[in-house]
Amino acid sequence: MRADLSPIIAATAQWLTRAYPASGGALASALCEVQARQAVTVAAWLRYPTMMDAALVGMAGPGGSARLDWISGTDDGHEADDSAWRSWVDEVVASWAACLLTDPELAALAVAGLDGDDHTTGLPLEFRRLVAPDDRDRQAAALLRHPDLLAPVAGLHHAQLLERLDPGRALVA
Repeated sequence: MRADLSPIIAATAQWLTRAYPASGGALASALCEVQARQAVTVAAWLRYPTMMDAALVGMAGPGGSARLDWISGTDDGHEADDSAWRSWVDEVVASWAACLLTDPELAALAVAGLDGDDHTTGLPLEFRRLVAPDDRDRQAAALLRHPDLLAPVAGLHHAQLLERLDPGRALVA
């Protein structure tokens, strides 16, 4: 059984950076990609906290980007050779990552919530570009971190993320 979330992380981060591209040149693109990948990694590890969860989504597949494309307005009739990676995009992970990118306090809470899950055991966790972006990070990912632009995607599963981070507690979205 496959217990690797890397295809989901890569595809979902790619979707985010295509839907909300970097402002600037190659360095800005790299900084934007790192921020997207860190947010998606945290979101994926929260969504699939055990190796069994990861194996099951690896077998069943995450669902693809069709709804996200439609909601974000990026549904522009993708070419056939461009669509294979889109099947590995996870809508919930993209939504949670959008929440984390637009709310630094929630991002810090999410990173703290990873402590002790199957993915982080024995790993040093460092998600600085997600939880404490500097001015260059913010400029590079101006679209990727814009709360109004990401609101349609972030709003899809925001309540589930809050429930995951603080189960059983009535949280106001």
